[in-house]
Amino acid sequence: MEKIILGANVRHELGKEANKKLRAQGNIPAVVYKKGKESTPLKVDKKELFRILHTSASENVIITLQIKDEEKDSKPIKDKTVIIKEIQHEPIKGDMVHIDFNEISLTEKITVNVPIETKGEPIGVKSDGGVLEHVVKELQIECLPTEIPQRIEVHVEVLKIGDSLRVKNLTIPSGIRVLNDPELTVLSVVPPHIEKPAEEVAAEEVVEPEVIREKKPEAEEAGEEAGKPEEGKK
Repeated sequence: MEKIILGANVRHELGKEANKKLRAQGNIPAVVYKKGKESTPLKVDKKELFRILHTSASENVIITLQIKDEEKDSKPIKDKTVIIKEIQHEPIKGDMVHIDFNEISLTEKITVNVPIETKGEPIGVKSDGGVLEHVVKELQIECLPTEIPQRIEVHVEVLKIGDSLRVKNLTIPSGIRVLNDPELTVLSVVPPHIEKPAEEVAAEEVVEPEVIREKKPEAEEAGEEAGKPEEGKK
């Protein structure tokens, strides 16, 4: 697992307006959380954070935060080993507006989500025109931070139409425990979707109305029966 160093500064001014000012200066408000301890508000450089997110490890990268307090000293006051917990984005433009970190220990297991990546082309797609469906795109795993894989690779070349792979069929690296249901379907190859002619679809949509005879009340039917002349009588 790739480890990255990221500079961070203690954030003394909190609140919406203060955060807006930070973003205008090219920083992203951040918070470091650790179970049982008080959270630490920070600010990090937006460009540096963007660079980290575009490494091969993406959001599962292990980061060493070198924290400074600009108001007291320019030297780092503490290092924290963290992993990204959540990134908040502006809903319209998609810009990063806040990031949460979880402080971790390299000797304690953590839970993360890892993407699933397919290798090869299924024979059911290549030869028979089927479609490979990605039912599950990532797995939830538990392992030491240093053993987090960048991805879970799945070879799909032998899959035919109608075949599927479940969690229990995947090859998982040693030291990693998958938390998903073993019976959960991850990938499947389905028959090609055939478009019907417009005329055929239109014909199927035309349904003849069902003729239903209205049932008369029992009392009315009984009265009609009473008013009928008995057979053989005038």
